[in-house]
Amino acid sequence: MNITILLIIAGAYLLGSIPSAVWIGKAAKGVDVREHGSKNAGTTNTMRVLGVKTGIPVLLIDVFKGFAAVTLALLSPAFEAGSNAFVGFQLALGAAAVLGHIFPVFAGFRGGKGVATIVGILLALHWQATLVAVVVFLITLFISKYVSLSSMMMGFSFPVSVIFIFKTDIISLKIFSVVVCILLLITHRENISRLLHGKENRATFLFKK
Repeated sequence: MNITILLIIAGAYLLGSIPSAVWIGKAAKGVDVREHGSKNAGTTNTMRVLGVKTGIPVLLIDVFKGFAAVTLALLSPAFEAGSNAFVGFQLALGAAAVLGHIFPVFAGFRGGKGVATIVGILLALHWQATLVAVVVFLITLFISKYVSLSSMMMGFSFPVSVIFIFKTDIISLKIFSVVVCILLLITHRENISRLLHGKENRATFLFKK
């Protein structure tokens, strides 16, 4: 692995480490969202604590982080665009960005769950399957009002779409789609416990008239 590849991976991690929820919360309201609500540095908690208008730029930035991190693969001359090796490198960059979001170097390594960043990564890798996953998210959210459950259902739907609906031939993408699903379950383990005990908060703030 040459120095250029290492630097690009480091760049993907640093992109993921941009703590949009923390910085925007402090700039707009003087509030660190990690000290309130679910204490998660993500879109949902930002909207719950500081309002939907404050949460929207957090969402957009976090999605962009994932998309931009994967796009960094184009900076390396070592891989041919579209090849299995290129996609594998894109996946590595996506993983680095998610790691940065969950453990951000710019915010004391206390970040969010990485859902929006993962969406950005998936958009760059397979926008059709991502569109299906987002539709599943929205339908689940509309019915249940649980963002956590909707995120996990989105995670389940992505590998189903990649493997069975669009039938990709790229093995690394199939594996990554399953890893994304598992990662979302791991980062939502506390939410799963609250859902099972009927203690999870519904996102009623998203449905106010």
